[in-house]
Amino acid sequence: MMDGREIRLRRLMGQDRAVVIAFDHGLFDGPIPAMENLPETAKKINPQVDGVLLAPGMVRHCHVAFAGRDRPAAVVRLNWNSVYCFALNYRDAKGVYSYSPEDALREGMDVALVSLTLQTGSEGRDAANVELFARLTNQCHRLGIPVIGEYFPIAHLDMSAEELHEHIYRGARIVSELGADLVKTFNTCNFRAVTDTCPVPILGLGAEKLPTQRAALELAASEVANGAGGVVFGRNALQVPDPIAFQAALCEVVRDETKVDDMIRKYKIED
Repeated sequence: MMDGREIRLRRLMGQDRAVVIAFDHGLFDGPIPAMENLPETAKKINPQVDGVLLAPGMVRHCHVAFAGRDRPAAVVRLNWNSVYCFALNYRDAKGVYSYSPEDALREGMDVALVSLTLQTGSEGRDAANVELFARLTNQCHRLGIPVIGEYFPIAHLDMSAEELHEHIYRGARIVSELGADLVKTFNTCNFRAVTDTCPVPILGLGAEKLPTQRAALELAASEVANGAGGVVFGRNALQVPDPIAFQAALCEVVRDETKVDDMIRKYKIED
């Protein structure tokens, strides 16, 4: 009989819909609300979730999130990219090799996350980003580590809905063909087209903090209804009054497609 951790890893490999909670933001933003003290943040992870995304240097400090046989999987980000550094006003979207898969494996990594940004304005930079993505992905696969490939476009907040969709539609397919086992990326105005044309499961982002918990649960429900293999939520799952309750509701919405209204009542979530 499989234990809880094996079930979670199967979900993360696309055999069912998965829920991942992200608190790797400090790698690019430094401390942000609800993630100032990461060991304390780790205590706000509901053990029902399938994975926790964090920076490689934080696995040892956040061991409480991974205690027990039924623990969530440790999803570790292996490359750093200036595209995420909004507070530092970087514009080049340059990726760098920040942690080796072997070192991350020793720290306790179960699943790797490797990101890719294209259309940076420089063909040379795009090619370097692809080379880095392919190298890390191949290294992980040699070690038997599955890879979530993240496609993150530059200046996404400045794009129209149609422009963002075209970036994601193309980028998700490229990431999958470079070897990713799953793809983490943005919801779009035609998300079904993204999920239908990508040969591996898509994990939909929560992205920017939404105004209400209902809106966040509705986003997850929409992503799943349009073919997502799960979600990755960070701010929307942690910057809330009761993260444990919200994450429980999120798991039911994603895995069982339960109604958002029912979850708000069941877990007494602020509407």
